Order: sequence, then C-alpha cells, then structure tokens
Amino acid sequence: MRRIGIDVGGTNTDAVLIDGATVLHAVKTPTTEDVLGGIRAALADLLAGAGDAVRGLDAVVIGTTHFTNAVIERRALARVGALRIGLPASASLPPFIDWPDDLAALVRGVVAMVPGGHEYDGRPIVPMDHAAVRDAARRMADAGLTSIGITSVFSPLTAECELEAERIVAEEIPGAAITLSHDLGRIGLLERENVTLLNACLQDLARRTTEAFTAALQQSGIAAPLYLTQNDGTIMRAELARRFPVFSFASGPTNSMRGAAFLSGLADGVVVDVGGTTTDIGYLKDGFPREANAAVAIGGVRTLFRMPDLLSIGLGGGTEIAEDGNRIGPGSVGFRLLQKALAFGGDTLTATDIAVAAGRIELGDRRHLAAVRRDFAERVLTRMAEMVTEGVDRMKTEAGDVPLLAVGGGSFLIPDRVEGCSAVVRVPHHAVANAVGAAIAQASGEVDQVFSGMTREAALAAAQLEAERRAVEAGAVPASLNVVEMEDIPLSYLPGDARRVRVRMIGDIGGP
Repeated sequence: MRRIGIDVGGTNTDAVLIDGATVLHAVKTPTTEDVLGGIRAALADLLAGAGDAVRGLDAVVIGTTHFTNAVIERRALARVGALRIGLPASASLPPFIDWPDDLAALVRGVVAMVPGGHEYDGRPIVPMDHAAVRDAARRMADAGLTSIGITSVFSPLTAECELEAERIVAEEIPGAAITLSHDLGRIGLLERENVTLLNACLQDLARRTTEAFTAALQQSGIAAPLYLTQNDGTIMRAELARRFPVFSFASGPTNSMRGAAFLSGLADGVVVDVGGTTTDIGYLKDGFPREANAAVAIGGVRTLFRMPDLLSIGLGGGTEIAEDGNRIGPGSVGFRLLQKALAFGGDTLTATDIAVAAGRIELGDRRHLAAVRRDFAERVLTRMAEMVTEGVDRMKTEAGDVPLLAVGGGSFLIPDRVEGCSAVVRVPHHAVANAVGAAIAQASGEVDQVFSGMTREAALAAAQLEAERRAVEAGAVPASLNVVEMEDIPLSYLPGDARRVRVRMIGDIGGP
C-alpha cells in the first residue's frame, strides 16, 4: 500500500507519502486562499523530496475544509429548490425556518410543500400528490434551479415518497443534482431536512472542487485514483464526494485522530490536535473517533447526521495574544503566521512567539522577541495549559486517567503533564498526523435505519447488505469488508416489530 495523503487546514496544507506502515516523506506548506494553490505546492514539495518513491501509487487521499468553510463564510453556495413531502403535517415549520437569515437569503430558492409522507408506523399520512410534485419541479426549473433537496416525513423508515419524487424531478429538470434526505440524516425532520439542503447547496462546489483536485494530480504527473476523507475516519471515491460533500464536514480533526491512533499504536484515548487556528479535542474508541449523538450546528444550521464528537477551542500556533497576556484568541493570523508572528519579523504577538520566548521550541529568530519576558511567556503558557485541561475534562466520559495523544503543528503548546491524563504521548510525525490519517484510511458503508414488518434477523441481514453496497460504492474491495459496528434497538412504541438498526462495515480500497 503506497499512498499520498493530503490534509488542507486553515493554516497549513500537509502531505505525506506512506508505504504500508512507514512514512517515507512528509511536507508542510502554507494553505493558500484558493486552497488548490496550497495542494499544488504541497504535491510539488513532496514529489521533489520523495523522488522515485512516488511511483506505483495506489491512491491519493485528500481531506479538505473547503465545504465547511463555504458554509461558515457564506460563499460559493448554490440556490436550492426545497421540496418537502408531508402535508398536512409540518405545515407550520417550512424549510429554512431555523436557518440564520443571511445564509437562508443566499441558499433559499423555490420552497414547496406537498401532500404525502408517512406516519411513524410506516402508514401513509396521505397519498403523495404527484401532480403537486411535478408542478413544484417545473417552478424550480423556471427559476433556473439545478440543485434540489427532497425531504419526506419519516423517510428513514420508508424512502418510497422521496424516490418517486426524485424520478419526477429528474424528468422535469434533466441533469439536476438531487439530494434525498434518507441518504444523509436520521429521524428528526427539520435536522434531516437541514443537512439535505446544505448538501444540495454544496454540490456544484463539490463538482468544481473534485475536478480541480483531479486536475492538480494530473498536472503533477500522478495517475492514481482520487479519494476524499469523510468525517467518520474513512474515505470515499471522488465521484461519491461530489454527491455527498457534507460527509467531509469535520474530516480534518478526524484525520488527525486516525493518524494519531496509527502512529502511536493506541486505539483508545483522547486526541488533542493543535493547528494554527484552533485546538480540536476528540476521543478515540477502538481506533476511530467517537460519534456525536446529539444535534450539531454547522454555520448556524442545526443538523443531525453522522458527525464526530469534537470540542474546538480558539487556541493554535497562530492565535493572537494580547500585549498584557490577559486575552488569548480567539483571533488568529492563520496561514499568515510566517508574515505576522513576531518571531518571523511580523508585528503580531502569537502563541508561537510565546512558546519560542519560553524556550519550548526553536522557530524564527529569537532576537525579534527581546521584549517578551520569559516569566510573561511562562504565565501565558500556563493559561493555555488550563484551556487544554478544561477541554480534555469536558470530553472525557470516564473517571480514570486516559492517555493524551498530542498531534498537530502547534502541539508544542500542550504541556508534558495534563491533569486527568495518564501520559502525554508525542507521536512521530505528529505535525502531519492529519495527512497520515488521510493516507491510511479505509472505505466504509454505514446504515442507520428503522426496519419494521420483519424479524430481527431479517432486519440485521437487510441492513448489512445495504452497508456492504455502500462500502463498495465508496471504493472498498468486497472481499476485504468487515463489520465493525452492529446494533439494533427495538422501538416499543412502533408496531410491526420495528427496530432501529445501525451497521457499519469497513474494507480496504481497490483500484481505479
């Protein structure tokens, strides 16, 4: 297994070349405003340093913040046609009802609510109004909309209405990018609809981005297949990432966690990833990130779908420090660290300057820090350590001490002892653990669905079959698939022996 892994962060773009369990070469370059420039630079440095070792690549895996940043920064988002199937239910809370006003103004196109959907026990609320769906699709076509999000009440129980509506919309808007809510979210209607609409507004950007990534590889002379990382620690083919860009949300910290597990050999513990702008704290369980089981807000939009359980705090290598030391962040110089930090001749006191002044690391030119006293730097570092300790304590779910895996380019800010942790483990190649996590990832397929009208054994078998199909679609070799998670929860308030079944399968990726 010889792969290139790339992770695009807010400050740096990291790239590694691995062969099996060995990191052959690693580089770190500043992230550029257009993202792609940083990837090209990282590839150029990696190819120059690795030489002939890059021949015979099995894959290139990229983790990017591009889609998350687009939502947060309100840019490059497409207007969306929102179709909800559920009347007469849910009429009082239309699509986009709980979105921030500025984001809704950018994304909201034609909104249509039509009769249909199902009850919680699988019975139709009313028959779906095909004519109303067709009329809505025509209005969306007249408005020039090509990104459509379709949501039906209780579609994770039965997707019948969404699939039929997709057929009608595709007839009226040929070539439309259609997102169905049952492919993404869980039972809650508004949260599932929200992530559906977010995915729909990002699909055009996802297409352009994956095409640009492919072009960057071709320009570098690399012919290996392209994968993008997901937020569960696995990867998917670039073609699938175009359909589901929301699965890349929070994939950067997840890559770091997977890289930390790989480089340390530890499967359980807390991971603290200190980048240039933020510190992300997560929990490893059996080598994978612990999943959040509550709603997660993305750019102010409440969603409920597969996301890692993370805590982000405003502390990183580029974090701005007040002159009196009483304020740490949340502002950061980000990818301009080499131009703005005092140690590099800039005019802004940063967390990196504090670490250099305290003698914790050697970077830049210490002569630029003559005015930063050692005792002052130590005091600020102590406050940073308290921020990390508090964050770790919030993420722990057990009373005993656990190992802390320190990764990221700014991990020098983490002290050697942290209360509540049995040890602070500093892994080799810690500064590029995110890129390592991308490079070693496998493909996965996951099902989280309600089944009714069948036995428990039949429900588990149906869920496993669908998880296998999704894993193969993501790029896994069928013979390599293994079940890593399987659980079922009987739903006593639903008839027909209903149960929620969750199955996750992981396998090695194959060829193009």
